[in-house]
Amino acid sequence: MPDFVQVILLGIVEGITEFLPISSTGHLLIVERWLGQRSELFNVAIQSGAMLAVIAVFWSRLLQLCQLHRPENRDYVAKLLLAFMVTALGGLLAKHFGAALPETVLPVALALIIGGVAILLVERAVSGRPDNSTITWNVAFWVGACQILAGVFPGTSRSAATIFAAMLAGVTLRAAATEFAFMVGVPTMFAATAYELYKSRGAGFAGEDLGMLALGFVVSAVVAFAAVRWLLHYVQHHRFTLFAWYRIVLGVLLIAIAV
Repeated sequence: MPDFVQVILLGIVEGITEFLPISSTGHLLIVERWLGQRSELFNVAIQSGAMLAVIAVFWSRLLQLCQLHRPENRDYVAKLLLAFMVTALGGLLAKHFGAALPETVLPVALALIIGGVAILLVERAVSGRPDNSTITWNVAFWVGACQILAGVFPGTSRSAATIFAAMLAGVTLRAAATEFAFMVGVPTMFAATAYELYKSRGAGFAGEDLGMLALGFVVSAVVAFAAVRWLLHYVQHHRFTLFAWYRIVLGVLLIAIAV
């Protein structure tokens, strides 16, 4: 398979899965098992593309939040900062204790299945509750704490962990829970990207095909933009049940293949 086709496929996978509750890391680990692993710098490039896409989708909302003279904006930003700080501290602790990506598909498959079942249980738990879009300090804390799960257990999905943490903590309107989860993801992804670039600072771009990096970045950005726009519309009228069953089926298939 030509290299540019592999890059396009990886960019598409990252763009679709980064913000859908189905685990981008899990899917990339699976795809790279057949296409071969890419450098950390390449992974940073496609993640940066996805990050740019979510900023573009929420651009007007982000500009609105910059109006800090309004109390409601200061309150929302403060809760975003709390969630980010909880994630950052938890991530540093995970790194300190040696958390690393698995080298086999089985842990990812199990995380996909467990996450799928968890989604079904959360949807059942919040069913019938009155509509609520209020982001409380409790919501912010648990969203930040649950972001760590995706880093420690690939296959969990950062977006799934944060969205359903918000819902369990009281945000029953899926669109509000999704927006806050994605907003927290912006500084989190900035920090993760900066960390990876810092780690690779010595090597620089040595041995990298800059054209392929750019291609992966653009493909990921375009696909992620479409995926986020679609999901924000979808959750206004549907539950997350579809994603739960997708995760369960994919996890079972991966276990069957691995065995």
